Amino acid sequence: MSKVLIRDERPLAMGQVDGSRRREFTEVLIAEWTKFRTVRSNLWTLVAAAVLMPILSVFVGLTGSLQPDDTILGGSLTGATVAQMVAAALGVLVMTSEYGGKMIHTTFTAIPSRGRVLAAKALLISGLLFVTAFVFSLAAFGLGTVLLSSEDYATGELWPALFGIGLCFSASGILGLAIGTFLRNSAGAVTAVLGLLLLPTLFGPLFGDLQRWVTGGTPTAALERLTQTSDATPEVVGTIGAWPSLWLMCAYCLGALLLAAVQLKRRDA
Repeated sequence: MSKVLIRDERPLAMGQVDGSRRREFTEVLIAEWTKFRTVRSNLWTLVAAAVLMPILSVFVGLTGSLQPDDTILGGSLTGATVAQMVAAALGVLVMTSEYGGKMIHTTFTAIPSRGRVLAAKALLISGLLFVTAFVFSLAAFGLGTVLLSSEDYATGELWPALFGIGLCFSASGILGLAIGTFLRNSAGAVTAVLGLLLLPTLFGPLFGDLQRWVTGGTPTAALERLTQTSDATPEVVGTIGAWPSLWLMCAYCLGALLLAAVQLKRRDA
């Protein structure tokens, strides 16, 4: 006698629906983590973003190449700006590596909700970069305090700047992810995100009174103010304070991610 499976089609309660969605998103997040750690370029890029700060902190400490008005925190985090660019490039690769390897078709077949895939990637990359920036910035500062004399330089305020630096790296990664989603090509997207990081600071002075908005909300300006380097002059990073600059940067990075999500849903993989 054959068995008949009867499907229970009773509607789920609201709490059950929410729980099911949370479980599904958790599964997507785990899948994204598995893909991330199995792609060597992602891991090596993350390692590069991490070790740049301690390495350059040691270099600055051994050479004593600081301005008299600089801080130990600013000198220790000399490599933070370069590391931030690497973090943005990592955000690009998280998306474009799937397009390059044609894995994106498999991903969207298994998970039809493209917005959920993008959200999982954003949560993963922002979390990894926040932890990486926080831990290795702290390590770089620790090396700097050992190698640089507190009698010659002011120490700088580590807290809560360290949290802001972590957020700055997270936002840069999300910006890279958004641009990678738009362009789908690693070389083009990395070039574009580096241009967005660097060009406003280079050409900001040409905009006169608008410079404070052109340069003040850029990731590099926010980071330089948070690290309290003497290079963060109004002529270079505008006149917006460190935290307003950070929040402005986070706002437009999230806006870019939302636009990328809309574009991702509208076009073919």
